[in-house]
Amino acid sequence: MSFLKRFAENRGALLGLVILAAIVFVALAAPVLSPTDPWATQGRPLLPPGSDFVLGTDMLGRDVLAGIIHGARISLWIGVLSTVVAVVIGVSIGALAGFFGGWVDDVLVRVVEFFQTIPSFIFAILLVAILTPGLTSIVVAIAVVTWPPIARLARSEFMSLRSREFVEAAVLSGVSRGRIMLAEVLPNAVSPLIVMGSLMIATAILTESALSFLGLGDPNRISWGYMIGAARTVFRQAWWLSVFPGLAIVLTVLAINLVGEGLNDALNPHLKGRIGLER
Repeated sequence: MSFLKRFAENRGALLGLVILAAIVFVALAAPVLSPTDPWATQGRPLLPPGSDFVLGTDMLGRDVLAGIIHGARISLWIGVLSTVVAVVIGVSIGALAGFFGGWVDDVLVRVVEFFQTIPSFIFAILLVAILTPGLTSIVVAIAVVTWPPIARLARSEFMSLRSREFVEAAVLSGVSRGRIMLAEVLPNAVSPLIVMGSLMIATAILTESALSFLGLGDPNRISWGYMIGAARTVFRQAWWLSVFPGLAIVLTVLAINLVGEGLNDALNPHLKGRIGLER
């Protein structure tokens, strides 16, 4: 209950949670909220907002609101899935490096440094181009370019925890190293990893939007980045085609960042101690 109380004390985090919950609800209920096909022509091209359509239509007469509603599913799905893959890769490599140390740490740190020297967005573009644009290639590309920071965090956490008394007691009792890492060390290192993972979702959504904007998204799936990219040639004549999907991206990223900061405040052990002293 103390975690929930600390989180609830952060008004920004609560606001972000409400916004994020609304966006997730829209994504999950997209077939109900907008049963029409977002790719189908619904009216005359370039109708402004407030006419026959709440957010207007695009160059082909497609409903912009339907595109935003259905695009939420793709943007959130890619953001969450690519982050999960990146966290699994990063935590696995960071845990091995931090727990075993020695030559294992040296080799894995060099691998992390190699990936960090490559410009992440250019590397993502290259990977998507090689794998051919699609949901799978985008998820793989985003995961490959975003795992090094969480690997470094996991390494530092495991390195600081491996010399604790409960870990040494488990080693002396004959528990296998794999079980010690999963059952003893990982639960004590999970808090900062959760915070960074939540913030990585926002980065993944921005990266997917940028790739789709450049025409490297899945051509069979509508997303917010695709909508902005398709409308860039008519921005002066139809501003709403870019503004409304852009606002959806801004709200989603802002909400995720606010929730991430709230989790950081609630899970930060130093903050716990400070709050206790203040009381």
